[in-house]
Amino acid sequence: MNLQELTNRSLAGDVDELHLVSMEGGIYVLEARIGQRYFPIQDAKGHVLGVRSVEHARELLAPLPAIPFQLVHAVVQDEMCGSHSGSAVNDDGVPIPLH
Repeated sequence: MNLQELTNRSLAGDVDELHLVSMEGGIYVLEARIGQRYFPIQDAKGHVLGVRSVEHARELLAPLPAIPFQLVHAVVQDEMCGSHSGSAVNDDGVPIPLH
């Protein structure tokens, strides 16, 4: 899902929540949860969109309506072995303001 698709789906009310996933090495990626599935947000070339910071994420997500937004930390074992839940994050996200 790219940013335009995310915007369209969030305006339609399809997106349940957003995760800003903190990976090792100071890298952040965005995931959108729709139902029980997680969709990584991709750039125009189809690669996972890299985010520099929480503020950068807020800039990218400025057109979106208010959606639950959480900062979560990746679980190294899930990154290495694959996650059963479809997301490479733990369940203990920290809610942060989107706007």
